[in-house]
Amino acid sequence: MWIAYALASALFAGIMSILAKIGIKNTDATLATALRTVVVVVFAWLMVFVAGAQNTLADIGVQSLVFLVLSGLATGASWLCYFKALQMGDVNKVVPVDKSGTVLTMLLSFLFLGEGLTWLKVVAMVLIGAGTYLMIERKKNAAPGAGGYKWLVYAILSAVFASLTAILGKVGISGVESNLGMAIRTVVVLVMAWLIVLIQGKQREIKHIDRCSWLFIALSGLATGLSWLCFYHALQEGPASVVVPVDKLSILVTVAFGYFVLHEKLGKKPLVGLCMIVVGTIGLLFI
Repeated sequence: MWIAYALASALFAGIMSILAKIGIKNTDATLATALRTVVVVVFAWLMVFVAGAQNTLADIGVQSLVFLVLSGLATGASWLCYFKALQMGDVNKVVPVDKSGTVLTMLLSFLFLGEGLTWLKVVAMVLIGAGTYLMIERKKNAAPGAGGYKWLVYAILSAVFASLTAILGKVGISGVESNLGMAIRTVVVLVMAWLIVLIQGKQREIKHIDRCSWLFIALSGLATGLSWLCFYHALQEGPASVVVPVDKLSILVTVAFGYFVLHEKLGKKPLVGLCMIVVGTIGLLFI
């Protein structure tokens, strides 16, 4: 059953990236992240009360709470880096790099969670890593010295923090109702995002956001909530070293959208890389 949740998480995550790419086109990435997190928090706590999980809040242990908070901080950092990269680079290049955190997650799962590292997982990691490398290309028409690879730095940071999110979340969610765990860490992300917005003085830009951007930011927040809901259900039941890669199949949705709708070209080398990532990820399902 956890595989179905992981696949659903991938679908909603892909839709989220698409909606967010459109929503942040004319909006500061940090401010957009803070605004969409408001939607996610409302959705997350609504699910908590629907499931009646608020009654178990007092039963959460100190260790679980600490790891949920740390997971939230890592998520906030990942989001801020991801949307900055998404604003600067093509979605069909940013997303593969962000998803490459899968390899790091698998290694960390082996080192800290005691999850087995089989030859099939090693092959999958090689395919995913090599595929990601093939998909990295400098943005065309980038002016010399203009930082055509700046998006790559943010995308890599996003991948690292996303890996930490999964590992910390796996520990924190143990013994905690998944909806409640998601809601707690989302509050942490919300506080972190708005602190950065206020420190940078970006809140003054809210009045300049157009209706279309508001709509897509809100929809991306809803898609994120649905993705997280499914992801934490899967993470609670399945191994992080497999749940995370399956969740990253959202790359298929985002790359297809980038190619057919945003007209972001995908050359032969990136296409081969995409195929390697998908093959490596699907291979994990047979472990």
